[in-house]
Amino acid sequence: MLERTVYSEDHEIFRSTVKKFVEKEIVPFHSQWEKDGVVSREVWRSAGENGLLCSFVPTEYGGPGGDFLHTAIVTEELAKVDASGVAFHLHSGIVAPYILNHGTEEQKKKWLPGMCSGQIIGAIAMTEPGAGSDLAGIKTSAVRDGDDYALNGQKTFISNGHLADLVITACKTDASAGAKGISLLVVERNDGGFTRGRNLEKIGWKAQDTSELFYADVKVTPDRMIGKENMGFKYLMEELAQERLIVGIRAASTIEAALSETVEYTKGREAFGKTIFSFQNTRFKLAEAKTKATVVRNFIDHCLELHMMEALDANDAAMAKLFATETMCEVLDDCLQLFGGYGYMWEYPIARLWAGQRITRIAGGSSEVMKEIIARTL
Repeated sequence: MLERTVYSEDHEIFRSTVKKFVEKEIVPFHSQWEKDGVVSREVWRSAGENGLLCSFVPTEYGGPGGDFLHTAIVTEELAKVDASGVAFHLHSGIVAPYILNHGTEEQKKKWLPGMCSGQIIGAIAMTEPGAGSDLAGIKTSAVRDGDDYALNGQKTFISNGHLADLVITACKTDASAGAKGISLLVVERNDGGFTRGRNLEKIGWKAQDTSELFYADVKVTPDRMIGKENMGFKYLMEELAQERLIVGIRAASTIEAALSETVEYTKGREAFGKTIFSFQNTRFKLAEAKTKATVVRNFIDHCLELHMMEALDANDAAMAKLFATETMCEVLDDCLQLFGGYGYMWEYPIARLWAGQRITRIAGGSSEVMKEIIARTL
């Protein structure tokens, strides 16, 4: 692999801390969390104590006072061990920025310290049974009821949905205005009328609590609106670039992890009197995988550098997500094939990677939506 230059020495020192945390607090327990369908709340609090959450939140709001690159490092180290249930990247890199970038001073002081410590777990609820990538089509509504909003509707496929104490909910405050009528309201765990449905059973990411959410006349005070009324779609579009970059970061590290696992396996496994690695087809497939891993890594690092300069636009982010996830799924399929029948066994990491990462071509905007975004620039 080419030498990486995006991280400083201080960032790499932080990476060492993250690696130790992952090895001690996550790897030994993740298989049990997969059986449970949810990770422990304790690991969230421990992550907060060790400075792994909301790294770029300033110290005045209880944060570590770092930058987005610290969040990227946490994302990479979790991806390397396929800790798919531990959604620190969602909480820190996707949910918290809405409050930090668009929230009031009171909202920042109320919620960010708890999110940084792991006492408050965040989620964002956009997708509905009848509306996925087309956010303008959401039906969840918030209508004025006296001084408050009455929130009604349903969300699905919500990551951190079971654990979340705070859910930023996309809703229609002007049903006649399409995307221009969307607002973002914060719903808290104990709000009356707010309930969670079943924890959804998925192909992969089995330790990730992905839930249905229901809102039945949930009373939300105006001081829990993120930003201004009917400006929610604008905020969503502004933050989606970082979300898609995070998906690309995970994909780059996943490709590298899969390649490493496969090289080790093929060098130790024998067939017809010689190692699987010694066959030309194996070496050629792995050579292709290494090339793809290197290209993805360097493109994602370039996007990271752009993001740190506030120069990553929606088109760049769409290309990053599209290329990284499509390439990753190709590599994972090739790697699984080289494991033979063992590649289909859940106990092998390659099987869990293959099953779990298929969602990345859908979540955060499908590959088809990414192509549409990119095509508009042609």
